[in-house]
Amino acid sequence: MPDEEYVVVGRVGRAHGLKGEVFVEPRTDEPERRFAAGVVLTTGTGSLTVAGSRLHSGKLVVRFEEIDGRTAAEAARGTELTCLVDPEEMPEDPEEFYDHQLVGLRVETTDGVLVGELELVQHGAAQDLLVIRTPEREILFPFVSAFVPEVDVKGGRIVIDDQPGLLTAEY
Repeated sequence: MPDEEYVVVGRVGRAHGLKGEVFVEPRTDEPERRFAAGVVLTTGTGSLTVAGSRLHSGKLVVRFEEIDGRTAAEAARGTELTCLVDPEEMPEDPEEFYDHQLVGLRVETTDGVLVGELELVQHGAAQDLLVIRTPEREILFPFVSAFVPEVDVKGGRIVIDDQPGLLTAEY
């Protein structure tokens, strides 16, 4: 396993003002930590250093050292922001997990029946989905506590509570 893993912490939204500030759609429960002054975030084309961040009308506004002016801010729109974390680091909330900690875990039902292996976590606007690889196909399963009663990272498994149609649905 690699010594470090990248996790997505946000996506650059529209420009704010004329000085290069941007709205950021956070994808972390720790925006005050991930968008603190001096933090270096990785992008698909390099890195961005947080010069400062604040809330404006309930939305996160970030100023990056490398983005100077509205034109550069508009050009950065849509940029995915990632940071490195130690693979052993766990989020503060015991109900939260980093995707890389879940990928590869076996998925089984509450009855102990093996379903397959977690291929990835697909993040959606309404809810996240577990993408489970079985020998026959790929299954999309809602990643909500009502259907996923147990995530045991150390034990290497995710327990799902199958409801009629969830594991057999065709997408």
